Amino acid sequence: MMHKTVLKTIFMAGMAFPSGPAMAQQIDSQWSPLDDAYGAGEEAVPQEAAPVKKRGRGSKREGPRVEVVPYLEVQQVLVADLKDGGDVLTYSTVAAGVDASIATRRAEAQVSLRYERLIGYDNGVDDQDTITGLARGSVALTRNFSLEAGGVAARTRVDGRGAAPTNLVGNPDNVTQVYSVYGGPTFAAQAGELSVNAAYRAGYTKVESEDVVVLPTGQQRIDQFDDSVAQLATASVGMQPGTLPFGWAVSGSWEREDASQLDARFDGKYARADITVPVTPTLALVGGVGYEDIEISERDALRDVNGDPVVGGNGRLVTDKNSPRLIAYQQDGLIWDAGVLWRPSPRTSVEARYGRRYGTDTYIGSLTYQPGRDWAVNVSVYDQVTGFGGLINDSLASLPTQFRSSRNPLSGDINGCAFGQTGGFCFNDALQNASSAAFRQRGVTASFSGTSGGWDSGFAVGYNQRKFIASQLGAQAQIDGLKDDNYFAIAYLGTNFDRLTRFESNVYVSYFDPGFAGAPDTLATGANAALYRQIIRGLSASAAVGLDSYKQEDFDSQLTASALLGLRYSF
Repeated sequence: MMHKTVLKTIFMAGMAFPSGPAMAQQIDSQWSPLDDAYGAGEEAVPQEAAPVKKRGRGSKREGPRVEVVPYLEVQQVLVADLKDGGDVLTYSTVAAGVDASIATRRAEAQVSLRYERLIGYDNGVDDQDTITGLARGSVALTRNFSLEAGGVAARTRVDGRGAAPTNLVGNPDNVTQVYSVYGGPTFAAQAGELSVNAAYRAGYTKVESEDVVVLPTGQQRIDQFDDSVAQLATASVGMQPGTLPFGWAVSGSWEREDASQLDARFDGKYARADITVPVTPTLALVGGVGYEDIEISERDALRDVNGDPVVGGNGRLVTDKNSPRLIAYQQDGLIWDAGVLWRPSPRTSVEARYGRRYGTDTYIGSLTYQPGRDWAVNVSVYDQVTGFGGLINDSLASLPTQFRSSRNPLSGDINGCAFGQTGGFCFNDALQNASSAAFRQRGVTASFSGTSGGWDSGFAVGYNQRKFIASQLGAQAQIDGLKDDNYFAIAYLGTNFDRLTRFESNVYVSYFDPGFAGAPDTLATGANAALYRQIIRGLSASAAVGLDSYKQEDFDSQLTASALLGLRYSF
């Protein structure tokens, strides 16, 4: 059976609406023209599972597996500034965490959670508490009902124009903590030839306050995201090609995000009809037409006697609760798209669509290729209007329930991408900055992951552009229509030298253009490597080194070397 892939899940679950409101595309995401229109062969893909039920699932299980490993860890870290004879700093960390993987007949889950206390010794590194982690799970309650949930704790840049520390070792500037969780039920059933699907989820996202953010000369701080509640409901009914010479689906969706900062609100309603028409054993024409109604609004900030927005003690704008609601974005009208679906085998799928949405042209597409059980290639082209909290919830929902997340061995942070048997998935676009304004984001992400000769590898590259949306009458009018661009690449390589020794390494590069007049671009590069050795049962030692740099005008360019020694006890 062809496995579900991460980026395919993102694209196919929301093909009709590639943004978060993911209309449940009723044409099965594993359907192939070869299977239905021209008779199923020995590799035919089963059609009994509906897309909502499959969404986010991991690769095929070989049998029940429950692995839960809590641990305690102590580390000593050295950080040296290699540019202009800078300081050499040391600090200690004490950490507790758990790594868990569950795969049974009814449940799948993957969890990596870590709490870390940094002890700075009054030498330029302040004491700090950090929580990082990534979790995704699904449990089948009945044949038709299941519960999905996920969460992430990570660190994100506060303002894209501020400092861009490449290695989050110590207490980097312009970085704060973000938390996000979501959960909800899904329903999938067959009524004769009809597939019926429905899903609901609710999520909460919180960004901690960062009082002081140093910006380039002449730049004014934009408002920082605080917290929000995001909701998404979808329903669809349709039929796969086979009984009729074409497949069809009718679907509807509602999405809402209520943010506390400036009382911002995103509200979207969607309806859609789609068809899939096989034209050859491996090729089908796809298309759909529908209606969208999107409104983004906010309130003004309190003003001082000079008419300037008031900034609170937490560094955020103070909302004027008596302000009328200000419309930042309103789109109401017809949407459509058309394209091709090519599936030469159950392991390969290519889809591309062009259409009109958000009042402009839109291009979306995907490629998935899995030549073997341990290898996967994924490409996704996306276009969506969303908010910060909704985007992170969408990203979590698209993560499979079985994945391999790697951490920076020096800082303990989750790396920007997770890799597994079904490909790679990246959070880079979601965490590039924590602005409270909504935005339209467009971009492409490509990933490769695999295992060969005992080596685990992963590679991802991507481009993302955000166009900010704010009311011209409000406190953030200056950012309305501004665009920022983010380019990134990340690579991972790991292996077990023997049953007691593990090696892992990461390499990354990123380029960020904040889009503000006079704001400097940022180029960041780095690499790190770690060696883990079991001493006795439950006790292991670790050693890691890293080299990181970033270049940015109006800030001191940095070139830092880091080293770490640690001990971990796993229960």
